[in-house]
Amino acid sequence: MKPARYSGRVQPLTHVAGRAIPLGRKNVDTDVIIPARWLKTITREGLGQGAFETIRAEPGNPFDNPQFAAAPILIAGDNFGCGSSREHAAWALLDIGIRCVIAPSFSDIFAGNAFKNGILAVVLPQAQVDRLLEVARDHPIHVDLEHQTLTTPFQDRFGFEIDPFRKHCLIEGLDEVGLTLQRDAAIADYEARQARDLPWLAHPGGIAA
Repeated sequence: MKPARYSGRVQPLTHVAGRAIPLGRKNVDTDVIIPARWLKTITREGLGQGAFETIRAEPGNPFDNPQFAAAPILIAGDNFGCGSSREHAAWALLDIGIRCVIAPSFSDIFAGNAFKNGILAVVLPQAQVDRLLEVARDHPIHVDLEHQTLTTPFQDRFGFEIDPFRKHCLIEGLDEVGLTLQRDAAIADYEARQARDLPWLAHPGGIAA
């Protein structure tokens, strides 16, 4: 029986539009994004319940503000995602609906984990982040990955840089497995040649006469 075709775990991303949670804090580490006590789960689902738990305990925090319910964008401060390398931080963001995080800088490991899970990490100068934080209080933001721009209803237009390979993977919804399966014809050809030329590898106990 032919195995079911791999459908991927990453949703393609070309545009992200809507309200943006104006967090703006610097040095938000992965333990703040998802506290260690939530890491016992064996699935990706449900981590949103613990996302930003310590911040949500504060009165007036933006995560529990109804106007930011289901917001797909998070605006953070410098060095977002620092701390441990837990991929759960990206999973928790996805679980609360975040597809794009905007900040002046990110931890390299977090940025990598975000990319692998289909989250766009946008780096902008602090002045532009400050402007977006101001707009986000009452208005939506639009992120266009294809043209690498962020716009607001007030004609703000900010360009951002992204690695071309990461851009391609995000737009196409490709993770490591999806990238590998793009080469499935070449892999099948290699396996057929190996079975023909090196048959003993398929029969480690020896080839029957």
